[in-house]
Amino acid sequence: MVSQLSEAVVDVIADALVDKGYIFLPELIPHPISQVLLEKIQATEIHELKAASIGRGAEQQLNPDIRRDRIQWLEEQSEPDSLYLDLMTQLKDGLNRRLFMGLFDYESHYAVYQPGAFYKKHVDALKGSQNRILTTVFFLNPDWTPADCGELIIYDETDNEIERIAPKMGHFVIFLSERFPHEVSRTLAQRNSIAGWFRVSNSVHGF
Repeated sequence: MVSQLSEAVVDVIADALVDKGYIFLPELIPHPISQVLLEKIQATEIHELKAASIGRGAEQQLNPDIRRDRIQWLEEQSEPDSLYLDLMTQLKDGLNRRLFMGLFDYESHYAVYQPGAFYKKHVDALKGSQNRILTTVFFLNPDWTPADCGELIIYDETDNEIERIAPKMGHFVIFLSERFPHEVSRTLAQRNSIAGWFRVSNSVHGF
């Protein structure tokens, strides 16, 4: 199962990142790939997923008052992870050709929010660790309804809400990591997604 992002789609994403810093795409990942990703996370027992932490390095900690999802990192050597990661590599290379962003690699994990879980407002580019440049979120929730809640809420730099995105199957969001605070509202149904970050080389920032 090999898939290719069209140059026209990458053009649209690049233009949006320059114009407003983010874009929501109702459909980006081909449905067959979305389906096998969904099947993988549905087949994973919740105890196999790691409780998500906040912070990095010595400051890393569990804090269920801020974040209650459980995660599993995608691995290049494992299908269907490799199918999704290949598309993200295509996107990375396409954005580098157009915007000269110096994107170096991409890391991502499945994020499962059980009923009642949430992630309070935060910014992905942590202070002192400026290597996360672009954030992506891809949703894997068929038959999602407004009553299920669990929206991704994006704010501008002055804390005004600018986008509220339902986590419906196939929805994809990409935004500048340092620029947009965001949160996951409390979900009332199991909510599956893949969160990811395009990064620049640590050596660029002297780490």
